[in-house]
Amino acid sequence: MLDQASSSALIEKLQWRYATKKFDAAKIVSAEKVESILEAARLAPTSSGLQPFQVIVVTNKDIRAKLQAASYGQAQVTEASHLLVFAAWDNYTDARIDDVVTRTAADRGAPIEAVAEYYNNLKGMYLPRPADVNYEHAARQAYIAFGLALAQAAFEGVDATPMEGFDPAQVDEILGLKAHGLRSVTLLPIGYRAAEGDWLKDLPKVRKSRADLIVEVK
Repeated sequence: MLDQASSSALIEKLQWRYATKKFDAAKIVSAEKVESILEAARLAPTSSGLQPFQVIVVTNKDIRAKLQAASYGQAQVTEASHLLVFAAWDNYTDARIDDVVTRTAADRGAPIEAVAEYYNNLKGMYLPRPADVNYEHAARQAYIAFGLALAQAAFEGVDATPMEGFDPAQVDEILGLKAHGLRSVTLLPIGYRAAEGDWLKDLPKVRKSRADLIVEVK
């Protein structure tokens, strides 16, 4: 549980962050901070602990240039220090769920049979569903990890831009995601804001008031 100081620090960082429109291409995020952001994504909670997604870290300039073209020319894709691509499973399969069973049993020192019963029931619900329904479910899990990565970036003092403005089919083709049973969900360029040239940098953050957003049922 966060103490008051840690909680206040997180809120301050969330107030500080914004969807950066122009990065300083000369500033590189340290490997330690990148790993911290990725670890937040790895530790994110997901439905039944399936973690039905992968995070692709793209630093290759040629590939990022292609991804920029697939992102309607948005410069953050190439100007940022790193580009994180969150890609969800295109479907749930026996093999993918069995892998979760094996890992859970190994990490918790439990018999496979004890773990498998729960996931066999899960298979009975998930596997008969259309692939698109399962992809949408997996994509929602990816978004949880995406949100925590975004928050951790802010906590590390790293700028980031959540991006849905791209052509998923093109991104999937550029990264060869289909061969791995993945579909792109969202992009997250990370780096450091440019001192000049970002129209959004100094504008006030616009959010609903607490009264407009929060409904309490007592």
